[in-house]
Amino acid sequence: MTTKYFALLTNQGAAKLANAAALGTQLQITQMAVGDGGGTLPTPDPAQTKLVGEKRRAALNSLKVDAANASQIIAEQIIPEGEGGFWIREIGLYDADGVMVAVANCAETYKPQLQEGSGRTQTVRMILIVNSTSAVTLKIDPSVVLATRQYVDDKVIEVKAYTDDVMKKHVDATNPHSQYLQTAKALAEIKDAGLVAEVLKNLGLG
Repeated sequence: MTTKYFALLTNQGAAKLANAAALGTQLQITQMAVGDGGGTLPTPDPAQTKLVGEKRRAALNSLKVDAANASQIIAEQIIPEGEGGFWIREIGLYDADGVMVAVANCAETYKPQLQEGSGRTQTVRMILIVNSTSAVTLKIDPSVVLATRQYVDDKVIEVKAYTDDVMKKHVDATNPHSQYLQTAKALAEIKDAGLVAEVLKNLGLG
């Protein structure tokens, strides 16, 4: 069965990536654009320099190496619920010079606007296979990052796992609060000092 949806490096992107790998520099991917393909599902072409029908271009929200495959880079953009009113059929990645370095098509989806009565946050993700991920700068401007629910959930799980480990070590410790006087030791010292009667009196028990 022929693959219907796929992503590929453009000719310019492949040349830039090869040049970066050869010179020991990095290709800085900074933006993602989405388009409607001019009304039909387009087929990605390495000779492309732009999308067929670009509708929105903005900074990436996430760019990382796939944890399950070190030769894959995952680029992600989040379109807020207030933006939309168009179909998404194509995706483009752009470097810091504004050159489209990768292009993809995707399953057709309509991105509504909030005023249409069905606003939603839309995550657009492109997975790109490259020969050398070290030749790509995996850096995102933190001022444009919008956290998805999954991202927040992942972080909660990560923090919870850390705190659970800390609490387990705390509970298992013989004396987790060494900075405080231990009860058994305190009672022994009071008895040795002959102050039991005075302490009971101060506590209203004597």
